[in-house]
Amino acid sequence: MIDKEKVKAGVRLILEGIGEDTAREGLIETPDRIARMYEEIFGGMDMEASQPLEKRFHVTNNEMVLEKDITFYSTCEHHLLPFYGKAHVAYIPDGEVVGLSKLARTVEIFAKRPQLQEQMTAQIADALMEHLSPKGAMVMIEAEHMCMTMRGIKKPGSTTVTFVTRGVFSEDESLQNKFFGMVR
Repeated sequence: MIDKEKVKAGVRLILEGIGEDTAREGLIETPDRIARMYEEIFGGMDMEASQPLEKRFHVTNNEMVLEKDITFYSTCEHHLLPFYGKAHVAYIPDGEVVGLSKLARTVEIFAKRPQLQEQMTAQIADALMEHLSPKGAMVMIEAEHMCMTMRGIKKPGSTTVTFVTRGVFSEDESLQNKFFGMVR
């Protein structure tokens, strides 16, 4: 749970640290605005990945299920700057599927935490494997990182791509190729 009072105190300290007057008209309400914003953008801290994956439906089809182009916004844990992009999530059911929105909700839970893209990619796949028990899962994330575009190397438009495979996706290159073909 976000401690709004600590966030507000921290924001005041940052503003003072960069030489700002926290009593200036434009900044008076900034600590409270940031605290409320953090409740929203870090809302995944209080959520479990099992929640959206609990309601399942029985199926006889065991072909690949792919939800692609799931837009997400996250925050780099190294610089506390945003990174954002698209997640592509696939799994091979083993008799059960979840509603498609549940895959997007799983992405959101992990995106709404201080995060590393590489870690988030694996967390999504591992959550599917643990809570849905499919034959396999594959996740690919394509994102632009503000810590690369507005500071440091300053390379806007550069995209970081990560992917992980679990289960039958790890063992079957043709499944991986099918996934990549469907994503493109």
